[in-house]
Parts: sequence; structure tokens; C-alpha cells
Amino acid sequence: MANNFSRFSTTVAEYSGRPVTFVVAVATVALWGFTGPLFDFSETWQLIINTGTTIVTFLMVFVLQNSQNRDGTALQAKLDELILTSEAENRFIGIEKLDDGELKRLSEILKKHAASEDDQALHRKISSAAGRRSKQAEAR
Repeated sequence: MANNFSRFSTTVAEYSGRPVTFVVAVATVALWGFTGPLFDFSETWQLIINTGTTIVTFLMVFVLQNSQNRDGTALQAKLDELILTSEAENRFIGIEKLDDGELKRLSEILKKHAASEDDQALHRKISSAAGRRSKQAEAR
């Protein structure tokens, strides 16, 4: 069932991002707006668009989140493969699981290095930062 939902969410995400889908949405809203005078702009007339857009929005959140989660996981696997097959620090694999503070600290180290330090100094700092995280994870 999960595989079927994944295929469904991928298809919906692809179609929802197309220009023709946007045009259909705009045409629907325009048609609804033009029918306002026919229905004297009644509460029922307003309820139709409000209910329709709420339902579509609610369902699209789950479909698009599923699609985005799979894309993120695939991207992470690709990056991990690049790390493993290069001379990059293997401890970078899995850093997406670090908390926000740890990621920010690691990012700051990398930014400082880009401006000034040599590769050996960066390697020591990254190893130290990643090593601390590994030891903390093992202790848990």
C-alpha cells in the first residue's frame, strides 16, 4: 500500500506543479467568481469555494510531504555515496540527524575554513566535531 501511495503522490506532485494545473485552478476560481451574481453572493456560494479549497489543500499537504520526504531521502543516499567514494570525511554521513545547534556549529566551522584555514586544520576540527557527536550517540 505504501508503494502505491508513493507512486500516487509522485504523480500528483508532478501534475500539481505544471502550468496547466495552475491555469485550471485560476479558471475554477474565476468561474466561481463570475457565478457570484447568479447566486446573489450567498453564503452557500461562498461555502463552495471555501470547502473545496480547504479539502484540496489538506490532502495536498500529505501528498506533497510524502513526495518531498522521498526526494530528500534519495538525495541523502546520493550524497552519502559521493562521500564514501571520495576523499571526503566519512563522518559526514548521517549528519542530517544532528540537532540544529550541532548542524549550525559544523556549518560555522566550514564557513570559517572556506575563508582562511588549510585542509589539515579543517579535517581536525570536523573530525573533532563529528567524533563528539558519535560518542554522544553511542552513550545514548
